[in-house]
Amino acid sequence: MAAITLDQARTLIDGALKYAEANALQPLTVAVLDPGGVQVALARQDGSGLLRPDLAVAKAWGVLGLGMTTRAIAARAEQSPEFFTSVATLAQGRVVAVPGGVFIRDADGALLGAAGATGDTSLNDEMSLVAGIRAAGLIPETGAEEN
Repeated sequence: MAAITLDQARTLIDGALKYAEANALQPLTVAVLDPGGVQVALARQDGSGLLRPDLAVAKAWGVLGLGMTTRAIAARAEQSPEFFTSVATLAQGRVVAVPGGVFIRDADGALLGAAGATGDTSLNDEMSLVAGIRAAGLIPETGAEEN
């Protein structure tokens, strides 16, 4: 199985944080996981809150665990709160129902992992990931592509 490399993950994180700085976002935390949900890299900007690393990992982990982006998870949670409550309980809180968790794919569409970002608005978190994933030469899948 293909997986994101440490170098790719570092480039992704650097790109996401540069996007955040260029757009005057609040301090971000970015996590990158491989397809099995194992953390490859995590970085937090100065001033990022205490819970931000857990939130960033939860966004990425939920994407991998449910096989859908956090945009899709948010829509599903809105349509069926009972489903989301059950999943969140089963996942021990490692699922977040707001944008900011995306799949990472290579040019052939192979899944390399997922990334999560938190610290600003959920949509800005997601946009920082899109910028970072593209900076690494990879393809982001946010769920917005389907709309």
